[in-house]
Amino acid sequence: MTEKSPRFVTTITPQRLSFAGGGTDFADFYLHHGGAVVSATIDKFVYVTVKRHSELFDEKYRLSYSLTEHVDDLDLIKNDIARECLRFLNVDPPLFISTTSDLPVSSGLGSSSSFAVGLLLALHSLRGETVTAGQLAEEACHIEIDVLGKPIGKQDQYAAAFGGINFYEFMKDGRVRVEALWNRVTDLQELFDSGVLYWTGVQRRAEDVLGEQQKNIPFQIEALKEMTDLANSCRLSFLNSENLIGDIASIVNQGWARKRNYASTISSSTLEDGIARAIAAGAHGAKIAGAGGGGFLYVLASDREKESVTKALSPMSPVSFKYCQFGSKVLTAI
Repeated sequence: MTEKSPRFVTTITPQRLSFAGGGTDFADFYLHHGGAVVSATIDKFVYVTVKRHSELFDEKYRLSYSLTEHVDDLDLIKNDIARECLRFLNVDPPLFISTTSDLPVSSGLGSSSSFAVGLLLALHSLRGETVTAGQLAEEACHIEIDVLGKPIGKQDQYAAAFGGINFYEFMKDGRVRVEALWNRVTDLQELFDSGVLYWTGVQRRAEDVLGEQQKNIPFQIEALKEMTDLANSCRLSFLNSENLIGDIASIVNQGWARKRNYASTISSSTLEDGIARAIAAGAHGAKIAGAGGGGFLYVLASDREKESVTKALSPMSPVSFKYCQFGSKVLTAI
């Protein structure tokens, strides 16, 4: 801590929506075959506040999220991401940490990784340190994958740290190449205006779904290679397509047809019925966001079809969203 270090930091970190390549960001796959994902961040955020706690309080650590924790020993912190981020950056107590989100957790939009990235940024800022998006992403990957052993890939951490629409290439040597995407002939806003998230009401821990998916990787090599090809096709569509919505809808549909077979917990008769109802009501494309098993149903539909799609998916609640151009950043530091 330096004399100029703040005592109070709040960060804002976007959540992400992936279009193609999910599953190819697992090290078990990309270290042997290479992988790729196209995703975009949206205006649904995770907020993290870290402050130097007054020594007048009894505890060394106070955490406020869906639970409240008051502990004196770092090892006793139940929130595993918070505990290991604090251990990794060795920030001296007493500390107060709180977090909240625009959307429910376990919704398929990468909220856990957004929390990890946002907390790491806040802790670095509290230490008076400047950190790059790439460093934030890799530190979050280290915490979640290497330290905590979560059966997850790398796309969520990179999306949260970099923000925007990007093509992420996962190299065989472990590096990640990030390429910002845009479209030369189509207003990107049209794509996001056509997207709606429908809350299925089913919450599930991503690790529960992804654990089975990871075990099945040796039996899904060809499907994952096809997903990598889809991500490359998605990249080209973003760069050159004159029918971006149609192209992305087709890619989303093709990707879901492959992904739902990765593991038995990814889909269900209820989720498949929702996708079928959306398509029958006029949607161009539909899939379950993120790991699957519940959370949000992502639907691409024109304005004239949205009302019929929403009616067909009742009682699922629709959530509109916008494109977010920025990655994790400091909102307040005083």
